[in-house]
Amino acid sequence: MAELGQGQGLGQGGPAALSCCSYNQDRTSLAIGTTTGYKLFSLSSVEHLDQVHESNEIPDVYIVERLFSSSLVVVVSHAKPQQMNVYHFKKGTEICNYSYSSNILSIRLNRQRLIVCLEESIYIHNIKDMKLLKTIMDTPPNATGLCALSINHANSYLAYPGSATSGEIALYDGNTLKTACTIPAHDGPLAALTFNSTGSKLASASEKGTVIRVFSIPGGQKLYEFRRGMKRYVNISSLVFSMDSQFLCASSNTETVHIFKLEHLTDSRPEEPPTWSGYMGKMFQAATNYLPAQVSGMINQDRAFATVRLNTSGQRNVCALSTIQKLPRLLVTTSDGHLYIYNLDPQDGGECVLIKKHSLLGSGKTEENKENDLQPPVPQSYAATVARQSTVPSTSTMPGYSEDGGALRGEVIPEHEFATGPVCLDDENEFPPIILCRGGQPGRAKRS
Repeated sequence: MAELGQGQGLGQGGPAALSCCSYNQDRTSLAIGTTTGYKLFSLSSVEHLDQVHESNEIPDVYIVERLFSSSLVVVVSHAKPQQMNVYHFKKGTEICNYSYSSNILSIRLNRQRLIVCLEESIYIHNIKDMKLLKTIMDTPPNATGLCALSINHANSYLAYPGSATSGEIALYDGNTLKTACTIPAHDGPLAALTFNSTGSKLASASEKGTVIRVFSIPGGQKLYEFRRGMKRYVNISSLVFSMDSQFLCASSNTETVHIFKLEHLTDSRPEEPPTWSGYMGKMFQAATNYLPAQVSGMINQDRAFATVRLNTSGQRNVCALSTIQKLPRLLVTTSDGHLYIYNLDPQDGGECVLIKKHSLLGSGKTEENKENDLQPPVPQSYAATVARQSTVPSTSTMPGYSEDGGALRGEVIPEHEFATGPVCLDDENEFPPIILCRGGQPGRAKRS
């Protein structure tokens, strides 16, 4: 899930400045936060940007996350930066809110887990009932809230910095609630992390921003290494796979967006025509056998498969690779409140072509029904995985739970408050039911 939020604000001033934005897990929806509230858009069409919801109840929103195309949305405001609010936006009701010991820096969602990242701790909630399962305490200082959660609920891998001074990645299994491994990814501190859609690959970049590496999960073996440039260091602001894991997109504070293609080169490739460039390429390849490892590795690294030259440089942006109307597209949301849609040639790459520009800060007509009609069918595997329940099982019979809400000795339990009545988010087939009132009794829950 690509996003910009706390520590990476997009605000540009004005009555409705764009303070944050995020794409949902399957890149079918865009959420933006402003000084006046938040908006949700459907990304089902190139020509038309359909606003599906707008809320002005909470001002100064700096985190807004939607769970796939469901009616669940999580919001954090500068007015209460230590409080997470979970809403059923179609019913206009609050499901619950949690308060933490320090400011919330980022939030990640999939159909099993909700992750709340603070500067030195991470909270893992069960998304079915928002119960706290685990608190990872004393994580290395993480001022930007950098973390990534696999959208595949079958594994729910969580990645976050394992060090504040080096590029070590800590990999955690969000389902078993156990550490999986650590990956020595870079020499310098991490700046970006992202999983592919299945949770089988993890991409990372350091604060230098010159090299992007892709690792296998959960083993941590390095699979790919891409170099986006050697001339200058950049701040990688967005790193995201395509849903089919064939492409990896990286954007930064420069004017260029790079798209890399993940493909295996084999010796069975057709023979290249006898050209001067082909001859020199073979000479360089042969020369690498006699060069130090660090030098030969640099020469062998792949260049960008496709690129985009943005009109502005230094402006923060967040990107996504999506399929819209059956064609691959690159989406770029910029800090001045615009969404740019580019065509991506999946065969030849090259310079992507701008085909549409949308304004995100203007007033839009709500078209919830249209969005629902255009949503692709939900895979049946998820319905089999998460069966709806008419009552809340007791904590003693639910695997992965404990009577103390998953808290272990020394952990700080967030304060939380549930809505005044039972609200079950069962209006969308792909969404797990959230049953709020434990024991079937409405009202506030006690502190965990």
